[in-house]
Amino acid sequence: MVKGLGAMDATTLVVGSMIGSGIFIVAADIARQVNSPGLVLMTWIITGLLTLIAAISYGELAAMMPHAGGQYVYLRESFGPMAGFLYGWTLFLVIQTGTIAAVAVAFAKFLGVFVPWVSASNHLIGEGRVGLTTQQFVAILVILALTAINARGIRTGAMVQNIFTFAKTAALLGLIGLGFAFGGRVTSGTSNLTDFWRNASWDFHTVRLLGVAMVGSLFSADAWNNVTFTGAEVRNPRRNLPLALGLGVAIVSLLYIACNFVYLKVLPLAALQNAPEDRVATAAAAAILGPVAVKLMAAAIMISAFGCANGLILAGARVYFAMALDGLFFRRAANLNPRTFAPVFSLATQCVWALVLTLSGSYSDLLDYVIFAVLLFYILTIAGIFRLRHTRPAADRPYRALGYPVLPALYMLAAGLIEGLLLIYKPRYTWPGLIIVLLGVPVYFLWRKKELSA
Repeated sequence: MVKGLGAMDATTLVVGSMIGSGIFIVAADIARQVNSPGLVLMTWIITGLLTLIAAISYGELAAMMPHAGGQYVYLRESFGPMAGFLYGWTLFLVIQTGTIAAVAVAFAKFLGVFVPWVSASNHLIGEGRVGLTTQQFVAILVILALTAINARGIRTGAMVQNIFTFAKTAALLGLIGLGFAFGGRVTSGTSNLTDFWRNASWDFHTVRLLGVAMVGSLFSADAWNNVTFTGAEVRNPRRNLPLALGLGVAIVSLLYIACNFVYLKVLPLAALQNAPEDRVATAAAAAILGPVAVKLMAAAIMISAFGCANGLILAGARVYFAMALDGLFFRRAANLNPRTFAPVFSLATQCVWALVLTLSGSYSDLLDYVIFAVLLFYILTIAGIFRLRHTRPAADRPYRALGYPVLPALYMLAAGLIEGLLLIYKPRYTWPGLIIVLLGVPVYFLWRKKELSA
């Protein structure tokens, strides 16, 4: 594979993959659950800290094993091929492809602000859930176009990623800047700051509220690990991968916290909780700028969704490529295009399944189900740092996890607590995700049997 990603490219891949449409929307649901301005902001602060701890911990594994597939490889080397396969299986079936479908549909949804023809109620074929809407049609075109772009090679995909990451970061900075510069003129959010900790009681009830509400913020901050999938294509990976992980997550976490502070500064808590269609960013911008904000925020979310989809498509294909090299995915996925050195078959397979999920409309439900599984794999991967320190003490580690063993252990404990809270208080989000993961066990043995008999 071509080493076409520098430090800046790797960092923009982290930032661009993390910032999708969630930051513009999920604060409404978080506010409804915690019912406190202080706890809304606390949810994002804890999410940022946990994600940063995970990222700087992953840096050790990324520098130690800068291979295509990233987290899949770390799990395989730490706990065996089945652990790696179950991660790759879940990633392909739901996590990566479902998110690609979701952000492509988000792009189409906000394109509808400018082009009313693009709508979930405007059918090109069929009607109801059986058919093709103009919104789905545009989402399909986005997925196809970005897959074709990334089939042209890592540099082409990285160029698109850089452009859209800088654009979406500028849009978020613009919203934050407007909030701090002109938010003082808007007095509707004053009560949030004067009664910041309302309805917050420092007991287990608050811990439970925060843990359960973090589903939205954790999902909005997810995909930071995607840069590890491209480890074989990063120049000087021993330095640049840990740097990109730490710097990228720190940038996004600060942007998210500042953005939510602006929401609380310009919107009363009730307006945050009841924003039309949960479009909190649009409501906040409208409070500052007036009606013109609707189209400005729609454009910002389109840019954000397009860049996010590109990063997910670019990175995800590398995992299936690594799985195919191990005989755990379609054999042709292990092939690189001789001209562009891109894993074209892997990209195409990912594209087809993402299109199926787009047409089915089931991606939203599936993504709700897998946040538990996503956290579980993060915990297992960080546990792999401890295991590999024990089983391979002499292995070359150009970068060692900052704060080891305290910070990695702290992440595992905190994430484990969130997992426990989700199991108890949101079982409909957890058991389906576990079932999706466990369905991969018989598939793993069938695939291994098929490879051994081939």
